[in-house]
Amino acid sequence: MTHRPRKRFGQHFLEPAWVAKVVNAIDARPDDVCLEIGAGRGALTASLAPRVARVIAVEIDRDLAAALPAVVPENVRVIEGDFLEMDLLSLLAAESGPVRVAGNLPYNVASPIMFKLATLVATGLPVVDSTLMLQREVAERLISKPGTREYGVLSVLLQHVADIEMILKLPAGAFRPPPRVLSALVRLRFHPPAPPVANLEVFAGLVRSVFTRRRKTLANALLAVDNRGRESFLEPKAFLELAGIDGQRRPETMAVAEFARLADV
Repeated sequence: MTHRPRKRFGQHFLEPAWVAKVVNAIDARPDDVCLEIGAGRGALTASLAPRVARVIAVEIDRDLAAALPAVVPENVRVIEGDFLEMDLLSLLAAESGPVRVAGNLPYNVASPIMFKLATLVATGLPVVDSTLMLQREVAERLISKPGTREYGVLSVLLQHVADIEMILKLPAGAFRPPPRVLSALVRLRFHPPAPPVANLEVFAGLVRSVFTRRRKTLANALLAVDNRGRESFLEPKAFLELAGIDGQRRPETMAVAEFARLADV
């Protein structure tokens, strides 16, 4: 299939030599149902489909979506549309078993896509894992540990609900046109929030707020958290004392479990 890549969709198509490596890394099984995000010209779709029960391929580019059925096997269902706008619970309602996600994500929407998957898994979306091609800088943030420069909102919120590993590094030449950045293939294996929290929205809001002041002490960073509307208001120092956390620490030093404890307080 010939198609000029469109910059507005962040299109960088995977070269054939790398398609096989990615498909092998996905380690698909004959009874798998795969949800592919960004099917593009169908290179990954066509290689993955013979290995699984069926593929649901989502593609935002209407020209590519229209051309895909002619170049992929019959067990592929092509859906045209924006993944971020789709009702995935309805889309996957007919699937009796777990779903595995794969995709070559546009760099500018990779984080929102992963957050959407994590949110929907928490509300019942039957996804076992997601194997995704990302900008390597984003992949490094996903797997980073407390106290490192890369550790932040993405690290905390996704490590809270998934075990994450980087399984393959891809050079710019693995794509056409070559992007200006390096890429990596990561796998997220979703699990219930660990540790559990009383309110996921409060947890996420806390994490996002304090990292807007990541270089401040926690006592100062907590001032970014909106506590309006609470039945009672406590100063950050009181929250930290109740959670048993030193207010002189910085947000980037906090482990996921500590954020969970502080959010519950």
